[in-house]
Amino acid sequence: MTASPEAFTAPPLTLYVHTPWCVRKCPYCDFNSHTAPQTIPEDDYLDALLADLDADLTTPEPRPIEAIFIGGGTPSLMSPGFYERLFEALARRLDLSRLDEVTLEANPGTVEEARFTGFRRAGINRLSLGVQSFDPAHLERLGRIHDGDDASRAVTAAQAAGFERINIDLMHGLPQQTPEQAVTDLRTALAFNTGHISWYQLTIEPNTVFHSQPPTLPDEDTLATIQEAGEACLQEHGLQRYEVSAWSRPGEECRHNLNYWRFGDYLAIGAGGHGKLTHPGADRITRYWKTRRPEDYLNRIGSRTAGRQELEHEDRPLEFLLNTLRLSAGVPTSSFPARTGLPLERIHDQLEQLRRRGLLVADEQRLAVTDQGQRFLNDVLEAFVP
Repeated sequence: MTASPEAFTAPPLTLYVHTPWCVRKCPYCDFNSHTAPQTIPEDDYLDALLADLDADLTTPEPRPIEAIFIGGGTPSLMSPGFYERLFEALARRLDLSRLDEVTLEANPGTVEEARFTGFRRAGINRLSLGVQSFDPAHLERLGRIHDGDDASRAVTAAQAAGFERINIDLMHGLPQQTPEQAVTDLRTALAFNTGHISWYQLTIEPNTVFHSQPPTLPDEDTLATIQEAGEACLQEHGLQRYEVSAWSRPGEECRHNLNYWRFGDYLAIGAGGHGKLTHPGADRITRYWKTRRPEDYLNRIGSRTAGRQELEHEDRPLEFLLNTLRLSAGVPTSSFPARTGLPLERIHDQLEQLRRRGLLVADEQRLAVTDQGQRFLNDVLEAFVP
């Protein structure tokens, strides 16, 4: 059984750009990041990005780009001039008529006010600052290259440069962190009144230094206390959770990330970038990923796409819900057939069972978890494993 052709539609489209270089690799990081050479080859990387995009656009993509997110690595290592040239080239290749948000991830240890001004002039209108903590001892344990004063100066400099949309990225559950220290980090961030905070728990990922040399993390009771105290602090300051680890004031949500969590589409360019495209007429949803190593990406002849995966019908419900159920508000029930090309009847029994257990909201017009469902999200998702 499949959905009617009218129900399956191409979702909004955003663009992800990956810059793979960092000053040094953090011990907890499992992203595609590599120690930067003494001189970053900006011109060569720009040429590679555009060749990458041109190869992806051999089949015309009529949808406009609604947001751009530049991640890494440390994108703020690249010069403002690099981004000026990139955006000029993108405008010649893509429909940017509906573009209203361009986010750049920045490391407080690699920026200064003059560079922020240049980023703003280039067309970037949202910054995501990888602060992680304002506590110098915790920053040292995390292997960060900045201290608490650097972090505060970076936020102040971004505001002085005219950025009205700023995210402060914070981690909790850090080695030897107490609940009081975690809340102090939050209160320091909230004092800047930026309107968006990403607040997520440190997890130990494979292929990281922390995985091979595990630090001592807070126990489960302490982690629960941190979570409860932090959530209360964020709510006191007028921020609401709109995704598992994202808090904002209304209208300050990250456009690209919202599209991602709503199972939208996104082009991806850059070493190690991951993209997703929907082709309703062909009943296809494709995930793809790019060559990871910067030197291979730069010197590649031909396509820089390293792999593709077609989402089969049986995999689409779980893929859709892995994203959408992270959103506090969930999504309209109509999004399921529109984004997956499958009828809602495909998952009717699982939905009813989860509603009876109090894990999904009792609203047949919306797919969303309850507070209890958010705490046991893995159990909810297990119901949809093929």
